[in-house]
Order: sequence, then structure tokens, then C-alpha cells
Amino acid sequence: MLKYVAALLAAAGLLSAPVGARAETLDLATMSCKQFIDSGPDSINMVLIWLDGWYKGDSDDAIIDTEVFVGNAKKFGAYCGANPSVSIVTAAEKILGK
Repeated sequence: MLKYVAALLAAAGLLSAPVGARAETLDLATMSCKQFIDSGPDSINMVLIWLDGWYKGDSDDAIIDTEVFVGNAKKFGAYCGANPSVSIVTAAEKILGK
């Protein structure tokens, strides 16, 4: 589990790094926590940023508070590390749902 959490924390630290140019399709509706954690830093960053925006919705300002973002990423990583078979949609609802 520590390997998964460490990988996610490292990915969250790469928030300012540019996303790689490799073409890839991610089906977030069916992605498991294990697939998410194993997807690599670029995909992890994209998914975390997308989830952050999705759960903010239209009513929130277009602001990324990096302290809150990294805190949520750590919670999300810990949850996914402990529950690898759970979908990331379920994990996101548990961690980011309002």
C-alpha cells in the first residue's frame, strides 16, 4: 500500500509538470483504483485535475488551491491504495463528493 500512496504523492507533486504527448484514452467511468495508480504520473495528474474540476462543478470559481488539491490527492491515493478494486468514481464520491 505504501508503494501506491508514494506513487500518488509523487504524482501530486508533479502538478506543475507538463502532460506528456502520448495519445491515450482513459475511460474514467470504468477505471479501478488499481488501474489509476498503475497508470503513471501523467495520467494520474490528468485524472486528479479532471476530478477536481468535475467535483467543483459550475458554481465554484475557476481556481485551483494547490494546498487543498494536494490534500485531496493524498486522501484519494490512500483510499485507492487501500481499495484497489473500487472504481475511481466510487473513490472520488467518497473523497470529493459534497
